[in-house]
Amino acid sequence: MTSSISTSASPVLPVLAEVVRSGFTEGHHRGSLVVLAADGSVELALGDPAAPVFPRSSNKPMQAAAILRAGLDLSEERLALAAASHSGEGFHLDLVRTMLAEHGLEPGDLRTPPDLPLDPVEAEAYLAAGGVREPLTMNCSGKHAAMLAVCVRNGWDTATYLDPDHPLQRLVGEVVAEAAGEPVAAIGTDGCGAPLMAIGLVGLARAFRTFVLAEPGTAERRVADAMRAHPEYVAGTRRPDTWLMREVPGTLSKMGAEAVQAVALPDGRALAFKIDDGSTRALGPVLARCLGLLGVDAPVVSRIGSSPLLGGAEQVGEIRAAF
Repeated sequence: MTSSISTSASPVLPVLAEVVRSGFTEGHHRGSLVVLAADGSVELALGDPAAPVFPRSSNKPMQAAAILRAGLDLSEERLALAAASHSGEGFHLDLVRTMLAEHGLEPGDLRTPPDLPLDPVEAEAYLAAGGVREPLTMNCSGKHAAMLAVCVRNGWDTATYLDPDHPLQRLVGEVVAEAAGEPVAAIGTDGCGAPLMAIGLVGLARAFRTFVLAEPGTAERRVADAMRAHPEYVAGTRRPDTWLMREVPGTLSKMGAEAVQAVALPDGRALAFKIDDGSTRALGPVLARCLGLLGVDAPVVSRIGSSPLLGGAEQVGEIRAAF
């Protein structure tokens, strides 16, 4: 009996960040990225940015736009929270509870997996106060609260709101494909249990560009405006997305799990990248380098890019961009 072994292999992606300790390069983070010019043309491409990826939470602006299109009218803070990977701070959890109660729902209706607050400071305080993992404290609970609310508004089944064939999730797929300018390549399940649509990094950057350039009053522009006006609801008080949107006016920024990041500037310049090994520690240095290439000159860029390595509680190196 003979057997065949496939010799095909994925292309070797370029190094986007390197890990330097005590002057010695001890590791590398590879990946793909794309930078778009203001006219939408590709200004820089590294790796394979056309290949489909799961953008993870970087898809949340599109999910929030689908909720608006389905007829749920959300105020700005609520809309920002619908597009959030929140830190689990008190004001996040309070607004999730309010959003649920406004539509006759309660935290037990959420189908997010039980989790601790995403922010380590909040998680420590939460545990010290006797808290346990709950669906409410999971970072996607704002998105899920909005999804449940639009189901109540439209008379859709709330028990199956995460099924790919649910009317809301079919609409999400349509919005993702429309904004990205390409078909959804695959559908998976995100960490929160919601359907997850795969697109290329070029499509992801294009989608963020679409949102910031959309006509005022459209679902896409309303989401972008809400996120930019209330970035602390999108992330938290100690998170780079918040810092960037707060300190560089007009910027739309959203990270995703497995080291995905997408950003659009108000003039249409945009970027998207993914660290192939999923290491979020490389996000900041790579994002800062991309922002520098786009000409963003603000103190927050250095703050985002700082990723020190410690040895004996002292800085002995750093993770730095390598392109």
